[in-house]
Amino acid sequence: MTSIDQNALAQVFINARTHNAWTDKNVSDEKLRELYELMHYAPTSMNCQPLRILFLRSSEAKERLRAALMPGNQEKTMNSPVVAVLGYDTKFYEHLPRMFAHNKDAKSLFEGKPEHIQTTAFRNSAIQGGYFILAARALGLDVGPMSGFNNAVVDAEFWPEGNIKSNFLCNLGYGDASVLFPRSERFKFDEVCEIL
Repeated sequence: MTSIDQNALAQVFINARTHNAWTDKNVSDEKLRELYELMHYAPTSMNCQPLRILFLRSSEAKERLRAALMPGNQEKTMNSPVVAVLGYDTKFYEHLPRMFAHNKDAKSLFEGKPEHIQTTAFRNSAIQGGYFILAARALGLDVGPMSGFNNAVVDAEFWPEGNIKSNFLCNLGYGDASVLFPRSERFKFDEVCEIL
């Protein structure tokens, strides 16, 4: 495997920013499908794929989210072309006979083990969520991922059956770069890394 070119690295990592303001440009259904088709190659343990996504585009759908948002997140979320609600299915293991077919006992490793289910679902949906952000940027979309919301309110509103839990939100669209904050400092390698 070889490195991708510098332009691609810049688009996905170096020049990419978290956006809080959006242009009027629409995000099509086709683009959302393309985004999913790219991100669904994310690695997950036992190919468990617990991520579930709701794409909120209509004003009515986004209004259902408003009460769960911290005040500072309301305007940018209501104004974004699409809000992705990324959650995780705590019954992911029911699909292991299909998704991890070479191990016929895979489902039994989770049955009756709520702590193991929760840890696995949350961790792997977060991995998939990271790929979601990278895939969106690779496809020319800007993102505004956030945690500033009440998970219980979101879950009750959008997944009342109880087995799917929200992880994070991600505004999607074409950002207005004219109102970006200056980039915040990042840790240097030697501050947070060790090679042993």
